[in-house]
Amino acid sequence: MFLKNGLPIVFFLISVLVFTACRQQMNTVPDDIKTMRIPVSVNDSLILSIDRSPMDMSYFPENYPKQKMMTPDMANPVARVIYSRPKKSGRIIFGDSSISENPIQRYGQVWRLGANEATEIEFFKPVSINGKKLMPGRYIIYCIPYPDRWKIVINENLYSWGLHIDKTKDLADMEVPVIKNNIEIEYFTLLFQNSTYGCDLIMAWGDIKVVLPINFN
Repeated sequence: MFLKNGLPIVFFLISVLVFTACRQQMNTVPDDIKTMRIPVSVNDSLILSIDRSPMDMSYFPENYPKQKMMTPDMANPVARVIYSRPKKSGRIIFGDSSISENPIQRYGQVWRLGANEATEIEFFKPVSINGKKLMPGRYIIYCIPYPDRWKIVINENLYSWGLHIDKTKDLADMEVPVIKNNIEIEYFTLLFQNSTYGCDLIMAWGDIKVVLPINFN
């Protein structure tokens, strides 16, 4: 009698235990993923979370998508850049072996100009950088920073993660001077500004910035 009447209860208890174990396993997030994401409202949910270095996109002309909404037949933009924006968070951004604290980025080493995937730049018309002509298309852009200058490189090895950059696919490069800012910028920032020869790509973080001239052909 006990087995017959108690069987549904046993099945119910087993189902509850299995369901709970499955939920715990599904919600277990590897440590390396946790360090890259910030919970929005649920501490153990990957769905309801955002990356610590949010992705951003800058256009030239500035605010091109909004302008196109007002003028649907507007011509294509000239350029855009897609990147992830790391935050300083009190850390040393650039440095070498002479400092006791580990910097975010070492001088003389390749940097993806942001976080996560390699930073991508797209041109919608022919341009030139340091005299090197680049046809319309998508490229990645990275740099090698030094205290007084950055070497900016355009490369065609798309869809690469982090620092896995194939230098044999470099197309153009240019060394640009480091400029001291009079303000402190918390998030790494890329944006375009108008110039007499075309536009400048501004790269700024902390108390420094560099300017990459882009000439329109």
